[in-house]
Amino acid sequence: MKPTHKLLFFLCPMLVLGFIYYSSGMLHLPVWGQKTQLETDSTVGRFVGSVYDKQGFLLQLDTKLSQELTYKYGNLSDGVCKPGYAAAKMTAIYPKFIKPAPMFLDRNFKRLAKVNSYLPPFGFKTQERIIDSILTTTKNYGLGEQLDSRSCKRCIIVGNGGILSNKSLGSRIDEYDVVVRLNEAPVSGYGKDVGTKTTMRITYPEGAIQKPDSYEKDSLFVFSAFKPLDFKWLRQMVFKEKLKGTEGFWKSVAHYVPREPTEIRILNPYFIQEAAFQFIGLPFNNGLMGKGNIPTLGTVAITMALHNCDEVAVAGFGYDMNTPHAPLHYYETVKMSAIKESWTHNIAKEKEFLRKLVRANVITDLTNGI
Repeated sequence: MKPTHKLLFFLCPMLVLGFIYYSSGMLHLPVWGQKTQLETDSTVGRFVGSVYDKQGFLLQLDTKLSQELTYKYGNLSDGVCKPGYAAAKMTAIYPKFIKPAPMFLDRNFKRLAKVNSYLPPFGFKTQERIIDSILTTTKNYGLGEQLDSRSCKRCIIVGNGGILSNKSLGSRIDEYDVVVRLNEAPVSGYGKDVGTKTTMRITYPEGAIQKPDSYEKDSLFVFSAFKPLDFKWLRQMVFKEKLKGTEGFWKSVAHYVPREPTEIRILNPYFIQEAAFQFIGLPFNNGLMGKGNIPTLGTVAITMALHNCDEVAVAGFGYDMNTPHAPLHYYETVKMSAIKESWTHNIAKEKEFLRKLVRANVITDLTNGI
């Protein structure tokens, strides 16, 4: 064989392989954050044909877990807690999710880089001194020895929606390891539908129970700040001081919280920040509170649970505006029609986020309101 023929014999297959490789590269589907030749959609800031939405969630929410995790969870008996399940499901539909995030602030709170440069509610900038004095007194920064030692925790966030009425879910709610309640929603007299167990009650000054005898005996008082003034209120509650300086609150606040300092916690403000800007996509507004950029406390609690619980469920979530005469809350007669457009919240966008979690089985909705 002539030398030129030998050269062509060698080069032809290489050219064919090169063409196949180049073609496959051109036909490869775009992935999150990768530039392509596809046209961009300037209205949403993402690539046309992307497999992710503008927040970074998969458009196809029925993504399966890895074969290893599917086998792992499939071999567990019904009712047995699934270690890491919620985080695994969340990561499958939202690859940017990073699980480690402390539930409450502790004495090392100043090291939390993601929140120390933001003002409340998205951080704690300017409030370091007050927080330090509070945490020096509260001394405890976890759920308690028994729960902190559990290798797997099943958590439920109980919303205040009227959808809980006449569902008889009380005993099922009480089966969870951690039961989270919000603001002033009562338990006494409603146990059949909402349960009687309360691990923690997350609230803020205007949302806190105002009658001391309405508090549960054994539960953590978890404080979530939305403005600098809130921390001053908390300090007065922790140190049992007479409440003063109530100007700046949008409604009346509790004057006394019947809890020992060791039963009070400060919720990590990262959960407000993450829910608002990363999960829901609310206006950033230079990192300041503004119109329509504050998530509801229920969604903040769910975000907290995704980081700190192995399984997450909700009950009492979802407002159905198609039923204006239905009760807004399970404990009062106010109707759904009383809901007005909120200055701080964007209920529609928030519901869109929560529906992603339900459709992808990241969380379980016991009342099917989301």
